[in-house]
Amino acid sequence: MPPASTGASTIALDAAAPSPSSPAAVSPAPGSPAAPDRLTPGGPGYRRMSFALFSAGIATFALLYSTQALLPSVSASFGATAGQASWTVSAATGALALCVLPLSALSERFGRRQMMTASLSVAVVIGLLVPFAPSLGWLIALRAVQGAALAGLPASAMAYLAEEVRPKALVAAIGLFVAGNSIGGMSGRILAGWVAQLWGWRVALGAIGLLAVVCAVVFHFMIPKARHFSPASLNPKALAKTVTGHLANPLLRRLYAIGALFMTVFGAVYTVIGYRLVDEPFNLPQGIVGSIFLVYLVGTVSSAAAGRLVARLGRRGALYLAVSTTAAGLLLSLADQLTAVLAGLVLITAGFFAGHAVASSSVSRTATSGRAQASALYQSAYYLGSSAGGTLGAVAFHAGGWAGTVVLGVLAILGVLSITVFGSRAARTERLRAA
Repeated sequence: MPPASTGASTIALDAAAPSPSSPAAVSPAPGSPAAPDRLTPGGPGYRRMSFALFSAGIATFALLYSTQALLPSVSASFGATAGQASWTVSAATGALALCVLPLSALSERFGRRQMMTASLSVAVVIGLLVPFAPSLGWLIALRAVQGAALAGLPASAMAYLAEEVRPKALVAAIGLFVAGNSIGGMSGRILAGWVAQLWGWRVALGAIGLLAVVCAVVFHFMIPKARHFSPASLNPKALAKTVTGHLANPLLRRLYAIGALFMTVFGAVYTVIGYRLVDEPFNLPQGIVGSIFLVYLVGTVSSAAAGRLVARLGRRGALYLAVSTTAAGLLLSLADQLTAVLAGLVLITAGFFAGHAVASSSVSRTATSGRAQASALYQSAYYLGSSAGGTLGAVAFHAGGWAGTVVLGVLAILGVLSITVFGSRAARTERLRAA
């Protein structure tokens, strides 16, 4: 269902507009967003919630990208090209993108907490089976199933936060979840790199599976029960109406595109960087290549700081900063000096995680109803970007070396810039017409 007024849906990122999917969504119950029992920093339950979702974020990214740091070893083991091996990452992210919407609909019926617990549990079990894949085809297939299992967690987590946390604390809360993602991505890759150097990539995948088991147990016992969730019946027509309503909102469409393009850059860079660093002129061993992912700590800081950036610069200004930082990192990484490449990765990581935190929190802020579907659409776009970036980045690397991957990244980040600039102009024009 389209927004209630023409001006409401095209407000600039500094003032996100709601995307109602029902008449009730236009006028939420007075005082409900700021109900005193909603979680707020320093309040009861907030710390447990933060720690639980932080742990879930670690498990999600550690599992989802478990093969990324191991791609050169996987290629050597199966005699595969970079493009073929990259499907062990792209299959997982692509399956997640396709399954996140239907699983988010199930979370509307059975609960966010229940969906997150089930998704994480199934993904962990598959993670313990992945090391035993007898061929590249089996490895890709298991990774696809694992990605599908993980699909229920990200969108449900965003919707859970939007329902349980006070609006003023939402960006910071989502930033902590994204920070857990960055820690998971970092720790999983570092652990995989060093274990693979000592005992091979199969043992490395097993170690990541055990890390995810620990995180899943922590999540299960720490996550607070939902207090503001109201179950809805499974209604395909209502779901289609909700999704159509979100897609009819120009602001949400822009946010989905921004998430996809940011993730295209990030997926391309981190899928290919291992191949670059184990080859001339760097010739780094697998363990050192895995340690390169320590730069994810920068993503932890930038995503957690997204709320302060928005408060100081506005949402649009924060996106401009994220775009410029990412672009500078891409260009700097072209140098054949290890320090320059590392500095470039730091900038790319900081820019990506800041941009992702701003865009994803804007989606949750915009959708006043059907939040799980709104977040699911963002996650679908986001992980489709990851899948496309990983495969296209590997193809570009095969065709033009690291410079080819950088060109792909620059084109994607220019897309983010154009959407932000022209979207803001369209919003101003629409407001003037409505005045």
